[in-house]
Amino acid sequence: MKNTTQNYGWVAKSLHWMSAVVVIGMFASGWWMVELNYYSDWYRTAPFIHKSVGVLLLLLTLARLCWKASNMSPDAVGNAFEQFMAKAAHTVLYLLIVVICVSGYLISTADGRGIEVFNWFVLPSFGELFSQQADTAGLIHKYSAYGLMGLGLLHALAALKHHFIDKDNTLKRML
Repeated sequence: MKNTTQNYGWVAKSLHWMSAVVVIGMFASGWWMVELNYYSDWYRTAPFIHKSVGVLLLLLTLARLCWKASNMSPDAVGNAFEQFMAKAAHTVLYLLIVVICVSGYLISTADGRGIEVFNWFVLPSFGELFSQQADTAGLIHKYSAYGLMGLGLLHALAALKHHFIDKDNTLKRML
């Protein structure tokens, strides 16, 4: 269940892969949603699902950060530069997920309505906190999502490089 000096435990692995699947799915759905028009059957349903999953992603990310803080990490692999870049990339990945979730919240609640999460509960609105909140948060949301996808791709490529070129166990520890 817990991490060791050599491997990640099943909780960390599960949180990692759930996050990866949700983040990719949210990016794809966001990309698709911007093309919907008023007459589409998905015009109201897709944003409802996207917002609900976004709130759950934020909760998952907070749980992941708590698990990470309360657990050891496996010993670092690679040279000092690679270790520094890995730590920086992971920090920015977490930061971007939080920024995307918060900016999504600010877009959705600028009109004073809360976010209904799968009819389970409503995340209340603080209303418009600053001028042109929805537009500004929308730009932050969009460009942070692109940045997250780019950094996620680099993260995956680095794992593959460790596996196929360096022939170390970096990728195996997360599988």
